[in-house]
Amino acid sequence: MIEIGAYTFDLSDPLVLAVLGAAALVLILLLLSLRAASRSARMTEPLAQQMALMGQNIQQLAMGQEQLRGGLTHVSDQQANAQVQVIQTMETRLSDVQQHLNDRLADNMMRQNRALTEMQQRMKDTLHGQSKQTATSLTQLQERLAVIDKAQDNITKLSGDVLGLQDILSNKQTRGAFGEIQLNDIVSKALPTDSYALQHTLSNGRRADCLIRLPNPPGPIVIDSKFPLEPYEALRRAETQAQAQEAARMMRTALRTHIRAIAERYIIDGETAEGALMFLPSEAVYAELHANFSDVVREGFAARVWIVSPTTCMATLNTMRAILKDARMREQAGAIRRELGLLHKDVERLGDRVGNLDRHFGQAARDLAEIKVSADKAGRRALRLDNFDFEEIAPEEGAQIVSLGPRDG
Repeated sequence: MIEIGAYTFDLSDPLVLAVLGAAALVLILLLLSLRAASRSARMTEPLAQQMALMGQNIQQLAMGQEQLRGGLTHVSDQQANAQVQVIQTMETRLSDVQQHLNDRLADNMMRQNRALTEMQQRMKDTLHGQSKQTATSLTQLQERLAVIDKAQDNITKLSGDVLGLQDILSNKQTRGAFGEIQLNDIVSKALPTDSYALQHTLSNGRRADCLIRLPNPPGPIVIDSKFPLEPYEALRRAETQAQAQEAARMMRTALRTHIRAIAERYIIDGETAEGALMFLPSEAVYAELHANFSDVVREGFAARVWIVSPTTCMATLNTMRAILKDARMREQAGAIRRELGLLHKDVERLGDRVGNLDRHFGQAARDLAEIKVSADKAGRRALRLDNFDFEEIAPEEGAQIVSLGPRDG
């Protein structure tokens, strides 16, 4: 039981227990609310401080915004001024560029006008020069046409000369003279005049067209310039196979006959060489023989008759010239050896004379040495005589001194 004032409460009463529980609960809640209020008061204090600091920051931010507004106004003013200045500068530069372009255009126009004037002048000069060159070319063309006309006349004349040459070659005697003239021209160019003889008569009475005086061996060799040209002309004129065979047979027969005639007439034991040369005045005939008549050429080799053309004849004559030169060198070998002997004696005499001169120079050197010794002695004697009263002169070895005796006081 609990007595509170005039009231008595039974603890076993559920209602009392409920009221007491509710009162205890209210008391607990009150205590908890007081504690929470105290805690919230403690937590509110920093928040108030932060709110104050935030107010200050807001005030500073407002001031910064005001300053930023002034700076932006100043920047905008500066940008406007700069834009005005840039526009003015660009206008000035554009004016300058436009003036420069106008000047350049005027200068280009002047240059183009000058270039056009110069080009017109050059074209005039070129046209004038080309007209002069054309006139000169026409003059030269006329001159060349005149030369061509003259050459045509020469060709016509040469054709007549060729026909005359054919007429000459068709005659045996004139053909022989033509071969002799050509052979004479080749020999005279290749050999000295004293090494050959034209139309030389041999001991058998035969006359050789040319005799080359070669030393033994091989000895003098004969060159014959007569050649049967009729079979070759027939061979060239042959139109059928039968005509060509007949002309070839005639040519072989003529060649063999001519080779035997040369071997019998111009190869003489003890007088000429063991062979002879058959000169052909035509390279075409020579080529025809070696191309289609090689058997006849070999027969000529066997008979010691060598067939030559103008070209091969010149080569053969150059070889003969070398042989003649070698022979003359051998002939002069004795004289050269005698001259070498005399030269050797002259060199020996020169050596003796040089030795004598060397001895003379040696004797002169010795004489000069003795003269130098005598001069030195004479100098020393003169020095002693000059110092006679001031020092005692030592007598020379082997010198005889004459005593003068005591001097008179």
